[in-house]
Amino acid sequence: MNTFGKNEQTDLQKAEWQARVDLAAAYRLVALYGWEDLVFTHLSARVPGPEHHFLINPYGLLFHEITASSLVKIDQEGQVVEATGLSRVNPAGFTIHSAVHMGRDDAHAVMHVHAADAVAVSAHKDGLLPLSQTAMLCQDHIAYHDYEGVALNLDERERLINDIGNKNMLILRNHGILTAGASVPECFTYLYFLMKACEIQVRTAQPYCMPSEAALATTREQSESLGKAAALTWPALIRLLDSKNPGYAV
Repeated sequence: MNTFGKNEQTDLQKAEWQARVDLAAAYRLVALYGWEDLVFTHLSARVPGPEHHFLINPYGLLFHEITASSLVKIDQEGQVVEATGLSRVNPAGFTIHSAVHMGRDDAHAVMHVHAADAVAVSAHKDGLLPLSQTAMLCQDHIAYHDYEGVALNLDERERLINDIGNKNMLILRNHGILTAGASVPECFTYLYFLMKACEIQVRTAQPYCMPSEAALATTREQSESLGKAAALTWPALIRLLDSKNPGYAV
């Protein structure tokens, strides 16, 4: 019994460290792609194990500075469980990320950015339009949440989780975007596709060439396995990061 318990604890410690490394890599990839907003947005990952803890950035570090060990472990009440350096957490980040982690058992990673093109599309009356193959692949994954001010009111959590439902992409009106995934690689893959769709929409001049309903239906079916692209994209992204900004896995 005791030996099994020790082995189980070791396995959880290894799983947590891998989650930390993946999340730190995601922070640096967001910085590499230019999607960060100084210190004001946030990515999170659930800590493996029975406790309802998750990892998030310390408030004050730029995304390209994040390391696996610098991430702060907090509980669902926003209390710091573990921190090795800066321990303050963005309160709006806690509101948004705790909502999704509490409301969605399948959301092991959550990513929220204020990248300019994403905010621009969030302010478009019709939201994300099916103007590109990338946008069409996102269409069936998207939900919307109306702006309520800076997310400091914990009451907003219920509305956030109601609005995202079972979707993996959330456009926060007049604010930005959010993605959820079963893992950090999957969540980042959704973020990449949604960001690319927003970038294309902002660059597309009117009048638009809209796809047929048949094309939309076909692409909707094809998009069901969108998150599985992470199996191909994440190893390649890690190779890119290792060549551009190593040092995150410490």
